[in-house]
Amino acid sequence: MIELMKKSMLIGIGVLSLTKDKVEEVVGELIDKGNMSQKEGEKFVDDVLKRSEETRSVLEEQIKAVVKSTMAKMDIAGKSDIEALRSEISELKERLAQAEPSAEPEN
Repeated sequence: MIELMKKSMLIGIGVLSLTKDKVEEVVGELIDKGNMSQKEGEKFVDDVLKRSEETRSVLEEQIKAVVKSTMAKMDIAGKSDIEALRSEISELKERLAQAEPSAEPEN
């Protein structure tokens, strides 16, 4: 599972490192050399950026799933668990305050 996460992260980093500027630079060179028309270049840039975003989204979801699974295996409390405990503590404090006699001095 850890290997899958490492591979996914490396693929994502590789794809994300191809910024719009870099893709446009490479396409510009291909256009200058006559290997691609301006229209083909624009479509190629759009396609690469779209795929990059799709890959980033998939990678993000995979990482979230792995982290969630790992946290569950490690028995680590999540945000909802902590909020539930906070709520329970508040309720118990209120009950305790109501059950305690008022602090009046005895004569």
